[in-house]
This record gives sequence, C-alpha cells and structure tokens, in this order.
Amino acid sequence: MPNSKSFIEKHQLPRSYSRLIDKWFKPLTAALVTRKKGMSETLVVGINGAQGSGKSTLANLLVTLFEDEFSLTAVCLSLDDFYYSRQQRKHLADTVHPLLQTRGVPGTHDITLAIDVLQQLSFSRDNCVIPRFNKVTDDRYPETQWNQVSGHVDVIILEGWCLGAQAQTVDELMIPFNELEALEDVDGRWRNYVNDQLKELYPSLFLYIDIWIMLKAPSFDCVFRWRLEQETKLRAKVDRQAANENNGFNVMPETELARFVMFFQRITEQQLLTLPEKVDFLFELNDQREIQQLIQNNKI
Repeated sequence: MPNSKSFIEKHQLPRSYSRLIDKWFKPLTAALVTRKKGMSETLVVGINGAQGSGKSTLANLLVTLFEDEFSLTAVCLSLDDFYYSRQQRKHLADTVHPLLQTRGVPGTHDITLAIDVLQQLSFSRDNCVIPRFNKVTDDRYPETQWNQVSGHVDVIILEGWCLGAQAQTVDELMIPFNELEALEDVDGRWRNYVNDQLKELYPSLFLYIDIWIMLKAPSFDCVFRWRLEQETKLRAKVDRQAANENNGFNVMPETELARFVMFFQRITEQQLLTLPEKVDFLFELNDQREIQQLIQNNKI
C-alpha cells in the first residue's frame, strides 16, 4: 500500500514493517476508531514501552492511519518533549540531588505543561503550541521551533517510557537496584524524590488517558541494546549536520549509555511486572522487537 510504503521510507524502517502494519496495527487502529465513535470528546491513547521498544514509531504510524484511513485529525505527543530544560534540571541537581541533572526519570518532566497541552488540544479550537526537546543538545528547542496545532483534534497519541508507572513502597526503595543507586544514591534521596514525584504528580496526567497500549519487552536485558541502536541513529543524524553546528552536542558513547540506562531500570522492571494486566492492548515483544502476540485485556 502506498501510504505504508511512504511511512516506512520516511522513518527508515525495514520493508518487513509493512507486515506488522497489516497484521497488527491496522486492526488496532480500527478498534480505536470504534471506541472513538462512542465519544464526543477527544480520544487520548497512551503508549508505554521501554526505551527503544518502538513507541515513537507506533505513535506516528497511528497518526498516519487515523488521518489517511479514517479522516480523523490526530496529534502525537511524546513525554520526552516535556523534559525540563537543562537549566531547570541543573537547579534540581543543585537543590535536591545531582542525579536529577540527567533527564528521564519522573521528576524531570514538566507535568503541569503536559496537562496544559492535553487540555488545550482536547477542548480548545485555538492554536496550541507543543514543546520539542532536542536529545542531541540535551535541552529544549527554542520556543520559536515548537510545533503548533490549530483546530479540533479527534485523537491524541501520548507515548512515554514511564506512562502508567506506579510509585513503590518505602521498603522497596531501601535496597539499591543497581550500581548507580548503590554508588551515587547511597542514602536513597534521589530514588525517594523520583518516587514521590511519581506518586504525587504523574497520576493526574495518567487520568487523561482513555486507552492504554503497552509494547512489552521480554526483560530489561534488551533495553541497553535497543537504546544503543537509538543512539547510533542519533549519532548518524549528528554526523550529517555541518561541523559548526555540532558544538555542545551530546551523543553518548557506549560506556556512558550503560550508566544512563541504569536510571530507568528500577521503574522499567516494575512496569514489566505490574502493567501488562492493566493495559487495554498488550503487545508482547521478543528480544528482536518482533511481536509475539497481542493480548486484549478489555474489549473496546
């Protein structure tokens, strides 16, 4: 199909992805459209998945299918685009804990802004400005480069690695989960702060989500390799830019990436255990990111 072909070319996907579109994602889109027909308000779909699991690709594909196949207006949002700026995270690092300089965990997102954007897209007909985060520079794009959406939106796709995550108990937080926590968060101050943010702020965002989708990795062991593939693509993107534009760019070497994924391990492993039974559509992946099966927990 031409639309699938152009999507695959645009996102530099293997040709085999067209089979995934036909087998899994077109039926998924049709089920979501059925749910939308019973609603007068905007449908909000949340996609959870570990780093590198394919959340962004699926979110963008769903937008394409909604618009091309069903003539519905759709917008894709990434929780990553709501990271605090580098300067804001520096303030958190100086006042709360040094590990908060690193983007990623709950507490490094501007949840108030994310909710405001969701509300504007859902209920307003005026222009809505959507922030963009540049992972190469590890900072937000200037506001002049943020995306603008105007008019009615039928469907919002929100994707994020920690969507739907739940806070842990005090006892669960006591024991370090990995080397990062053992050596750089000896007193547990960082992980307790992250947990408090997840408990106090993030549920108010999750309440906006009508339908939940999870791309479930077989284990956390896959995440480093998947994230390394993402970083390799990012490096290629940087290499294609002019040298005088590369100052200050931050593409992580493999050793730094190994430390980086430790920031995500505690919450990711908890989600792999607790979230599958709570989502509406559970896509179980193997270590090659191939879909093994779809489990639909709630009939749409």
